[in-house]
Amino acid sequence: MEHQSFEQGPIRPPNEARSLLLRLTRNCPWNQCMFCPVYKGRKFSLRSVEEVKKDIQTARDIADDIKALSWSLGFTGRITDQVASHVFSSPNYSDAYRSIAAWLYYGTGACFLQDADNLVMATEDMVEVLQFLREKFPEISRVTTYSRSRTIVRKSVDALKKLKEAGLNRIHVGLESGYDPVLRMMKKGVTGAQHVEAGQKVVAAGMELSEYVMPGLGGQDLWREHALATAEVLNRINPHFIRIRSLRVPDRVPLFSLLKEGTFKMQTDDMLAEEIKLFIQSLSGISSVVTSDHIMNLLEEVSGRLPEDKEKMLEVVDRYQKLPDSERLIYRVGRRGGAYRSTDDLKADPATYRKIKNLIMELQTKGGVEEVERFITGMVDQYV
Repeated sequence: MEHQSFEQGPIRPPNEARSLLLRLTRNCPWNQCMFCPVYKGRKFSLRSVEEVKKDIQTARDIADDIKALSWSLGFTGRITDQVASHVFSSPNYSDAYRSIAAWLYYGTGACFLQDADNLVMATEDMVEVLQFLREKFPEISRVTTYSRSRTIVRKSVDALKKLKEAGLNRIHVGLESGYDPVLRMMKKGVTGAQHVEAGQKVVAAGMELSEYVMPGLGGQDLWREHALATAEVLNRINPHFIRIRSLRVPDRVPLFSLLKEGTFKMQTDDMLAEEIKLFIQSLSGISSVVTSDHIMNLLEEVSGRLPEDKEKMLEVVDRYQKLPDSERLIYRVGRRGGAYRSTDDLKADPATYRKIKNLIMELQTKGGVEEVERFITGMVDQYV
């Protein structure tokens, strides 16, 4: 029993870290985006309904097995610290067991369906999978998935309503930009107008919609147009969530070649702060929740509900911009190294502040400002 397994894909959104992960499709049917490192060199494939249902049944059997273990250890079916650590510390249990044990332990009741674009499945196939999932796991309260605007546009609102009724609660969409020249340059395979249509369809179907935006994607040349057009698209959709995910370009993404030859120029952190300010200022007439839940974002506190928290979010950017140059640099190193979550942290821990200041001085002695920037880039790119 302990070696039973089911398939899981490579990624999930940060806010699905404690969700049950099940794989409906493999990799990405588009797979051309210039900024994405994830599925390159891998072929897309649909999994059959039978295959996915078998995985769901396996996950159910494993969950029941772990609950039985809890009873045998005297914890009456509850997944306590002791039950979870028993599964994690014993070499007899597969990764699938550890994954389910963690999910039961956190008790989120959430399930995320992988990989990049499950709505490419035929609607009736996906409905069958969702119904089976809900039947086997009645304790699940939320089911979410990634999809692409280009795929959603091809579904009718009625088809999306069927998915909602079968148990799909939320769709995550990589909007990235609302500006067509940026979407073309990044080979996103979608237009701003299609983003709007897709978003409006999901909302009309009664599902929650989470849209990801990518500050920095316009580079230094198109940052303003990118910020304004992206805000305009979101104003027309009014999604439930707007998630900020700043651009990073490690050497394994296709965009790196444009960066190297100089045709694409990255926004610096200070430029990005100005871009995010313009973006937030331009969001209007919507009630979305803005979140900045990723270590790649410089200013995590740019989060809140629109319109009431708009000023608070702009103040976060303002506070950063008003810091003296030397303190902005200390904050950037501390943030990228995981020591800081807010500019307020600069004052909170003098020991950390001194350590970072000394590190910056060492790096500057070795290779000047460029050495510090290289160090920051290296730290943040590891999270991509």
